[in-house]
Amino acid sequence: MTLLSWRAPRVPVVSLRGLIAAKPYAINIAAYREPIGRAFTLAKRGAKAVILAIESPGGSAVQSDLVASLIRERAEYHKVRVFAAIGDVGASGGYWIACAADEILAHRMSIVGSIGVVGGGFGFVDFIARHGIERRVYTAGEHKVRLDPFRPESPDDLLFTKDLLSDMHTEFKAWVRERRGARLGPEETVFDGSYRLGTQAKGLGLIDRFGSVDSLVRELAGARARPVILEPKRPRGLLKLMGRSATEAAWDIAEERLLSPGLRL
Repeated sequence: MTLLSWRAPRVPVVSLRGLIAAKPYAINIAAYREPIGRAFTLAKRGAKAVILAIESPGGSAVQSDLVASLIRERAEYHKVRVFAAIGDVGASGGYWIACAADEILAHRMSIVGSIGVVGGGFGFVDFIARHGIERRVYTAGEHKVRLDPFRPESPDDLLFTKDLLSDMHTEFKAWVRERRGARLGPEETVFDGSYRLGTQAKGLGLIDRFGSVDSLVRELAGARARPVILEPKRPRGLLKLMGRSATEAAWDIAEERLLSPGLRL
C-alpha cells in the first residue's frame, strides 16, 4: 500500500444486507446501533456524508422503523447528509430504511418499493379432522388464540387482522410521504404494494437517480476516495462453527410464521 492510498479520503458506508428481524445475523437495532454510530462519527470528521448500502427485501416493521429513526437522529445531531444506494433489492422494510436518507439511488434493474404490509399463515382444520386429531387449548381472554391455524377462521378474526394491516400500511405511507414529499407520483400507484424496477421507481419518485456505492463515494470525496464498510461484527473461529445452521434458521422462521400472526413489511 502506498503513502498516497493512506491519504485517500474515506467515506463511511453502512452495509445493510439481509432480512430485517429481531434475530441474530439479521438487520435490527441491536446489531446496527454501533456501526451506525461509527459511521456518523467518521462522517463528521471527513466527508460530512454517510452512505447506506441497502440489500434487503424487508421484514419486521418495528426493526425497520427503529433503524431508520436512529439514522435520522444521528444525521440531524451531526448535521451529516445521508445517501441510500439500493443494490439488487431495497423493498418493503428495506425501502423504509432507504427513506431515512436525504437522497436515494438505485440501479436501473434494482427491485424497489413494495410499500405494503403482509400477514398470513396456514389452516389445518380439515387435516387434523381427517387424521382424528383433537385440538385442546385453554386460554384466559376471549381472543387469546386469534388466527389459531387449527381452528376455523372467523369473520371477526379476519376483520381484526385486516384492520391491523391497514393501520400498519397507514404508518408506512406516512413515513414515505414525510421523507419523499412532493417527489412522489400518484399515491394510488405508489402505495399499492407493488415492487418496481429502478427505472419505474425513478418515474414514481421512489428514488432520485441512478447510481451505486462506488459512484457515490467518488462523487462525494473524489476519484481517490475509498469506502469504509461498516457492519455488525460476525462471529469468528469456534464461535462461528457453533452458530446455528441454515437449516435451523429456516425452521425458526417457519415456526414463527406458523404459530404467530406475524405482520411484516
